[in-house]
Amino acid sequence: MEDKQKILVFQREGSGESKVKGIKDYGEGLFDIEVVSIDMPLPEIIDDSSEFLPADIEADLVLDFLNHPDLSQDLSAICSDKKIPIIISGKKISDDWSLKPPT
Repeated sequence: MEDKQKILVFQREGSGESKVKGIKDYGEGLFDIEVVSIDMPLPEIIDDSSEFLPADIEADLVLDFLNHPDLSQDLSAICSDKKIPIIISGKKISDDWSLKPPT
């Protein structure tokens, strides 16, 4: 049996739950999904995201449902450094790494 692909989902206040459910329901056990939830109040500007994001990420794919531009920008930079594909749906992040499909 082939190893499952690891998907790491970052969400805020349950914003990725329906997508995670869909992957589990229709992924037929092909994926190992880990969810990182950030549910605390956040400042408007985050200069240092290390309080909220892990320094090291291991995954085959990252999904970003954080709804905070500073966290999304830093998460994309971490993924870029690690060469991990990241999908940041519907956001305006100024990088060349993340995939940004419209919502």
